[in-house]
Amino acid sequence: MADTVDSEAGSDGNFISKFVSELISSPLNLALLGLCGFLLYKIIMGQKKQEPVPPREPELAKLKKQDMTLEQLREYDGKGPDGRILLAANGKVFDVTRGKRFYGPGGPYGLFAGRDASRALATFSMTEDVFRCEYDDLSDLTSMQMESVREWEMQFTEKYDYVGRLLKPGEQPRDYSDTEDEQGDDSKDKTDSEKKKD
Repeated sequence: MADTVDSEAGSDGNFISKFVSELISSPLNLALLGLCGFLLYKIIMGQKKQEPVPPREPELAKLKKQDMTLEQLREYDGKGPDGRILLAANGKVFDVTRGKRFYGPGGPYGLFAGRDASRALATFSMTEDVFRCEYDDLSDLTSMQMESVREWEMQFTEKYDYVGRLLKPGEQPRDYSDTEDEQGDDSKDKTDSEKKKD
């Protein structure tokens, strides 16, 4: 009887060693074993309680359309009480508050907040010296740099709210109606320029 118990224990050990030997002898078996281990890990880790997502900050109401001077634009650097962030590109002002993790204080493009970012976007420079304290007409940029600014302007137009124009010194702000949209702005720009020609 002792012999049968020993033979059963030996066959169990023999079975386990055969199983392990068979398992590690084939790369396909090893891959399947790894996949099973990974899925088991995901199932166990997925059952743990996930930390609650912090509540999103309420979105600010859309800013009324208005043209701005450089001084007025500087007020919207994300450090004010409402945290609104505006930037200008190619003479147009955009509300980029939705992208505050990029354009807000401490963000990778935080230098753009409350400023005319045209020259920085054209030259791909993130240093303080590319930002002017006065209106920048961009007349010294190359055609390639101006094309880059126009591409950035299109991206901002598609992604963020258009606020108005960046005013040149001495230029008067336009009075926007509540229902006027960007298409109306463009046609009004053409109308104003045509009037000046006449």
